[in-house]
Amino acid sequence: MQPYWYKQAEKPLFPDLLWARPEMKSAAGKLLIVGGHAQSFALVAEAYSAAQAAGIGVARVLLPASLERTVGRLFPAAEYAPSNPSGGFATSALAELLALAQWSDGVLLAGDLGRNSETHAMLENFAGNYTGQLTITKDIADFFCTQPTAIRERPDTTLVVSMGQLQKLAVSLRTPYAFTSEVGVLQLVELLHSFTSDHYHMAIITRLHNQLFVTAASKVSTTQTRSDSAVWRTSTAAGAATWWLQNPHKQFEALTSSVYTSNNL
Repeated sequence: MQPYWYKQAEKPLFPDLLWARPEMKSAAGKLLIVGGHAQSFALVAEAYSAAQAAGIGVARVLLPASLERTVGRLFPAAEYAPSNPSGGFATSALAELLALAQWSDGVLLAGDLGRNSETHAMLENFAGNYTGQLTITKDIADFFCTQPTAIRERPDTTLVVSMGQLQKLAVSLRTPYAFTSEVGVLQLVELLHSFTSDHYHMAIITRLHNQLFVTAASKVSTTQTRSDSAVWRTSTAAGAATWWLQNPHKQFEALTSSVYTSNNL
């Protein structure tokens, strides 16, 4: 086995991180979850529940104002920023998003943001201005995989993506790596190692053949999943964001541990 490949099975690879988890919520970190548009906030609600299950100290949620009437009483944890006529975040939401991000230890862009170009431009601007831990998944990951300028050299960035999204990212960055569903486990490990050696600031979590792959700083871990469910990215991203902000100087170890714990809940 390659020295950069870590296999995680019945026992966690990094048990010290599990033993050292914060016992009090006040020490378990602050996470800001962002997403939603006028027609949906399901992914944000899923991310919020998954972050709670993963042991977050405090989670706050930012939704576009178009959802306030629908969600206000159902989801009291939510806060709201200006929305555009399409129901997504308006350009003017950036100031509020940056302010809340400064309160947090990390930000999760959870998805359900729609296809509005104004919303995408605002979030691209946010990614370029925010300097903290940023975890990205679902449809907003799809945007950044095709328009990666703001995250290409950005430190403290984790993408939780499908193989299709990862292939889009490789093409957009003009890399020689082909991330297709036809690759085998060993080949994917080698591809991820090479990719993060070239783009070392960016950590990635993806899934192939019922295995979750974590890569950061040229290291790769693989963890067998219990389920073949197609619904995995949001909860995985929320768990990863939670563990990472609780272990900010051990990104690879934290992301690998998050995958182990979410798979054994």
